[in-house]
Parts: sequence; C-alpha cells; structure tokens
Amino acid sequence: MLLPYLPQHMELTDAELIAAVLKGDAASFEPLIRKYSPRVFATARRYARRESEVEDIAQEVWLKSFQKLGSFRGDAPFEHWLMRLTVRTCYDFLRGHKRNRETAFSELTDPEDDWLDRFVAQPSDASENADAAKQLIERVLEQLSPPARLVITLLEIEDRSVKEIAELTGWSVPLVKVRAFRARAEMKKCLAKLAKDKYL
Repeated sequence: MLLPYLPQHMELTDAELIAAVLKGDAASFEPLIRKYSPRVFATARRYARRESEVEDIAQEVWLKSFQKLGSFRGDAPFEHWLMRLTVRTCYDFLRGHKRNRETAFSELTDPEDDWLDRFVAQPSDASENADAAKQLIERVLEQLSPPARLVITLLEIEDRSVKEIAELTGWSVPLVKVRAFRARAEMKKCLAKLAKDKYL
C-alpha cells in the first residue's frame, strides 16, 4: 500500500539551500532572500533616506551575494556573511553618493529648530521631541564622510563593539578605533558649525 503524500514540514537549513544553489538550483536562493530581506532593508535604511535608494542597495546586496555565494565557506552563519556584505555595500553606496551639501539652519524644519533651541537652553528638557532630534542627527550624519558615517552608525546607533565593526567592515581593530575617534571629531566640528551659524 502506498502512503499518502505528506507535505514536507521541515524547512531546509541555510546550508542546505546554499548547497542546492551551488549545484545549479537558483530557485533555492529565494527562501534566503525572504528570510533575510527584513535585516538587509533595515540596515540599508540607516544609510539611505529615499526608499528607491534603499531598494537599490538591497538589490545590489542580493545580486552580490548570489554571485559570491561560492566564496561562502560556512565557518560562520550565512547571516553573518550576508550582513558583512550588506554593510560593505552600504559603505560603497555612501562613497558613491557623497552628500557634502552643507545644511543651513534656514533648511531646518520648525520642530528641529525648536528642539535645538530647547537643547541649547536646557539640554535635560530637550528630550520631549525625539523625532525632531532624530531628524537633526540624520542631517548631521549626512554631512559626515563615508567612513565617519559608517563607523558612527555602527558604533553609536547600532551599538556594535569595535571587534564586531572590524568583522563587518574588514577593517582592523586599530583602524576602527582611529576612524571612530576621527568620526566623533568630525561630528563635533559639524555640530559646532551648525551652532555657530545659528547662534552667532
């Protein structure tokens, strides 16, 4: 007697999917895209403002990951390899789309302007409008050099360790420390210029 067809409930592991892709089954790459796209998009959104740019970055990540899948050795989880590739693609995006446009205070929105006034007058009371603060930080980040923006985003916004940043970027630990130091100095300079334009 034949057993009735039972649907396969067990999902394939990342390693099994990757092995299938490397054997020529391109369709096995789709479950990986579905599984990790939210993380790829979330990371890309930290470096690009326009949704079209975020989509371009994500598409580039998936294209590169498919092309370079043969170089994935499997000694660390696929997700780690993919996130390294995502961060490096975001860095390439920043370098290719340098936004050295100076933000003038006349360009600030009213909530951003109000938040800055409150922060200068009484820093402890300025936490009320977090959205305005976030927008202001975004403006400052956009003016940083690509290495500075990348390292500040990973260190301060994503709260990653120096060692993790070294693994994600391919930079040495000492280089990450140097770039973090320079990035903070760059950010202070940027903020000082904004404050000078507004208050002097």
